Amino acid sequence: MILMKNLAVLVNSRFTSPRRQLLLLPVSKIRLLTALLHVKLPIRAFTAAPAPVKMVKAVIIRELGGPEVLKWEDVEIGEPKEGEIRVKNKAIGVNFIDVYYRKGVYKTDLPFTPGREAVGIVTAVGPGLTGRKVGDVVAYAGDPMGSYAEEQILPASVAIPVPSSVDFNVAASIMLKGMTAHILLRRCFKVEPGHTILVHAAAGGVGSLLCQWANALGATVIGTVSNEEKAVQAKEDGCHHVINYTKEDFVTSVNNITSGKGVHAVYDSVGKDTFQGSLQCLASRGYMVSFGQSSGLPDPIPITDLASKSFSSPGPPLCITPQPETSCSNPQARFFPSCRPEC
Repeated sequence: MILMKNLAVLVNSRFTSPRRQLLLLPVSKIRLLTALLHVKLPIRAFTAAPAPVKMVKAVIIRELGGPEVLKWEDVEIGEPKEGEIRVKNKAIGVNFIDVYYRKGVYKTDLPFTPGREAVGIVTAVGPGLTGRKVGDVVAYAGDPMGSYAEEQILPASVAIPVPSSVDFNVAASIMLKGMTAHILLRRCFKVEPGHTILVHAAAGGVGSLLCQWANALGATVIGTVSNEEKAVQAKEDGCHHVINYTKEDFVTSVNNITSGKGVHAVYDSVGKDTFQGSLQCLASRGYMVSFGQSSGLPDPIPITDLASKSFSSPGPPLCITPQPETSCSNPQARFFPSCRPEC
C-alpha cells in the first residue's frame, strides 16, 4: 500500500524531470521502485458475465407412438438471431399432420416439438430486423415445426400480422387449414361456377372450409361424412348433397347425383379407404386432389389408371412460405380483412 502511494506521488508530481522526481525519494525506495518497474505484472482478462438461460415449457417427442409419447418438459430458448423473432404463443392450432409426425407417417429427427401453427405476441426481435417489433400480434403456419411450446423462435418472414378484430383462437385455428383450403381450391384445381366437386371428410377442419368456400365460388358441393351429426354440420357448411358412407356406397351416390357424368374434382384427405372409389367418381379430365391419409397410404396404382380418362392428381405443398401481404396469391390474405374478392 505504501509503495502504491509513493508510485502515485511519483506519477502525479508537478516536476517534469524524471531525475528530479527520483531524488525526492529515499534511496531504499528508489531501489524498490526500480525493481517494480522491471517486473511484468500479470494482466487479468475480464469477460462479460454469461447471459441468463431462459427456460420455457414445450411438448417433446422422444419416441414415436400414441399420445403417451407427448412429454411436457423444460427447454432452453435463446435470443433471436438476424432475421428472426421470438414469439410467446397465445393459441396453438392442432392438426392431423401433427399426428402423422407423432406416429412417424411423416419423417423428422427425434427428439422434436410438434405443431405447425400458432398465434402469439412478439417478445424479441433479431439484430437489425425491421417490419416486426416487440408487442406485435402475429400468426404463423407451416415451417418451422415446434408451436407446441410456450415460446418459439422462428423466421420473421413466416409471421404475418393479425388484425385486432380477429380473436387469437380463431386466427390459430384457421391459418394452416385456411391456407391449405386456399391452395386446394385456387391452385391445385381452380374451382369455378358450374363445377361439381366431391369433398371427403366434409365436416372436418379442412373439409368444412372447402365446402363453405367452394359453395361461395358457385360450385355444386357433394360431401361425405361418417354419421348423421356430421351430415347436419356439412349441410350447414354449404354441401348441396351429403353422403353418409357408412350407410351408402359413395361411388354409387355420386354417380346418381351427377347423372353418370362424375365430378370435376375430388378432394381426398382420407387416403387408403377412399382413393380407388374417388377415381371412379371423376369425370373425364377430372382432378384427383389428395392431401391426407387419415386411413393410411393408398395402395399403389398403375399410371395407366390415370391416363385412361386423362385424370390429373396434383397435391398441395405441406410447407407454405407466406408471400407479401399485398400479393393476390397470398393464402393468408384470403381470411383476414385485407383480402380482395378477385384473389
